[in-house]
Amino acid sequence: MNAFGPVMIDISGETLTPSERLQLQDPRVGGLILFTRNYRNRDQLKALVADIRSSRVAPILIAVDHEGGRVQRFREGFSSLPAMATLGVLYQHNPEKALLAAEDVGFVLAHELMECGLDFSFTPVLDLDFGHSSIIGHRAFSGKPEVVVALAGALMDGLEAAGSCAIGKHFPGHGYVRADSHLDLPIDDRSMSEIEVMDLVPFKILSNKMRGVMPAHVLYEKVDPAPAGFSPFWLQDVLRERCEFQGAIFSDDLAMVGALGAGTPAQRAEKAFSAGCDMVLLCNDPEALDLLLEDLDGARPAVGASERLSHLQARQPSVDPDQHYAEAIGRLNHLALEGWRSV
Repeated sequence: MNAFGPVMIDISGETLTPSERLQLQDPRVGGLILFTRNYRNRDQLKALVADIRSSRVAPILIAVDHEGGRVQRFREGFSSLPAMATLGVLYQHNPEKALLAAEDVGFVLAHELMECGLDFSFTPVLDLDFGHSSIIGHRAFSGKPEVVVALAGALMDGLEAAGSCAIGKHFPGHGYVRADSHLDLPIDDRSMSEIEVMDLVPFKILSNKMRGVMPAHVLYEKVDPAPAGFSPFWLQDVLRERCEFQGAIFSDDLAMVGALGAGTPAQRAEKAFSAGCDMVLLCNDPEALDLLLEDLDGARPAVGASERLSHLQARQPSVDPDQHYAEAIGRLNHLALEGWRSV
């Protein structure tokens, strides 16, 4: 079995720098996430991904936050995908059409990324839309757990059919709090029972359809004294035991303000691993990444992490990819002409 390092890094531009090539050879690095700054066009992206992979002997997971709507890192040369709330609105009027559209979105999203050599996107968002989050909003399918389960499940089917996988986020739910965890540590003041009957429902029902989960940098102060991404209670007792999730757990970006209270970069990683994360992300802070890799020697993810991560590598699609892609694009374009992207 190939071994995956437990850190996912980023890079600065459209090509690798000499220092980034050295980082990629570090055995503690097992993943790389791409951003808009890394993209010019599809040919450049393919060349970059090929260069990343050839710079290593060990395998590496290459990912992106590419959800649709306002969170779509690659645009020119990629299909314009709707915000997930658009599918939620469509579901209110025509559930059958919305479910097919969600599956088509998942397939198109994954197929286009895989054509450029990526393994997966950190999608779908399973957060509920409570109507006041500054960061989730239209990224969520709906404020109703049952609608999120239906639509996210269909989108996951599309991702899997294309040969990719679903990474659900942000466990146990980021949609209730107003604050953006990129800029602050949001505090959710609800009880466990309130969270359990709403936010946890999609994660629990869809746990066997996800190959990965990303927890939130949110403090649920009435439930546990640590933010979810640093909490053994949330990741072990709730996600692993109650939700019976067996896939990989990723930290959200450890450079986000919501994570800074956990200490130095290495201390943040150590707390994330101790809580149950299999891989940690540290992005958009090269100095912190250097410190993390220098000081990480004593921190290790849980037993079985590398095996769980290996299941996230891109696979052969379960359908004829070209035919299925053409059909899915045709249906999505038809819906676009009907004005379905008005959310």
